[in-house]
This record gives sequence, C-alpha cells and structure tokens, in this order.
Amino acid sequence: MSLQFFGWEVTYDDESPSVELTASQAPKDKGVYTMYHGTSIANARRIIANGFQQSQGGMLGKGVYVSRDKKKAERYPLNNSPADRVVLKLHVRVGRVKRIDKDNHPMQYTWSTQGYDTAWVPPNCGMKAVPSGLEEDCVFDPKRVTVVGIHSSLHSLQCILLTVLSRVSATGQLVHSTVQQRPLQSHKLSQPFNIQTM
Repeated sequence: MSLQFFGWEVTYDDESPSVELTASQAPKDKGVYTMYHGTSIANARRIIANGFQQSQGGMLGKGVYVSRDKKKAERYPLNNSPADRVVLKLHVRVGRVKRIDKDNHPMQYTWSTQGYDTAWVPPNCGMKAVPSGLEEDCVFDPKRVTVVGIHSSLHSLQCILLTVLSRVSATGQLVHSTVQQRPLQSHKLSQPFNIQTM
C-alpha cells in the first residue's frame, strides 16, 4: 500500500517499514530510514569498499554515527577542510531504538547492552555534547547501515567515489581494486544521486 504525502512517500509492508521523517520525528522501531554520514575522502573510499566499522567511542558509545539531518553530516569530520568532506547517503535499519535526550542519561553508553540497536538524540534536546542542537543517531551494528549514494562532495570527488561505489557487488566486496583518478566525463553529478549495486 502506498500513500502520497507532500515531499515523501511512505510504503508499508510487514517485513521492513521504510519511511522518510524529518529530523525532529522519532524513528520507529524496525524502520528503514534514509540517513547521512559525514566523513573524509579516504574514509569514504574505505566505507564504500568495505562497509562501515564501529567507532570505539563518542557521546553514545560504540557504533556508527549517522543523522537524518544533512546539515549535521555536512559538518563532519569537524577538523577537516570542506574540500576533504564527503556526505554519504545511507539506508539504515534502526531495529530497536532508545531515545537519549538528556545529559548523563542512565543508558547513554549502555543502550546497546540493554537490547537496543540504535540510540537516538532528538534535535534541540539540550544535551551539552550536542551544541548544534541537530539530531543524531548511533547504530551499534555496522551491518545495519548501507551506502546508497553520495549526497555531497566536490564534483570530481563524486566521480571518483561513484566509480568505487559502482564496482561494489551486492555482497559488499570490491569487484575491481583500481579507482579511476580522473573525473568521469559521462556523469553529470550536480545533484545527489543513488546507486543500485548488482
């Protein structure tokens, strides 16, 4: 069943509900959401070729840090120049979600040991660790996060990353180990795009 709304489409099925939410809306347990991850050029290549790895720390503990707010992802990595920043577009299976909305929350670092798959920090919740006030999620299992496109980066960088992404098979393995170092002339990448892997 498909319902039309202004700006997005919601499709319901029993296996994997998939919805587009604004950053202020709470993710629903077991949903699949479009999210974003900001990273460096080198890390983007590794992530596309090999998948995400769990960070060893952060304000929510171990996991993959993502956001439904593109502006949040565009800030990362914090200490890198804008020329070395890439925002990856993702599909995230959130599983069971725990809301963490205050400093020193009793489950801020232990949510993953309590049966939760994702921790969600809502926007403007007042946590000191989030001075931007922008929404953030931490997904414990990297296998729940799939790269589906490149939201933003320099034009030539998008071409290089597109080449890498297009060479990744459905199993997540790099089909060819070489990366074309020049921008591909046949791709017009002035807007975000999606890649379907075989």
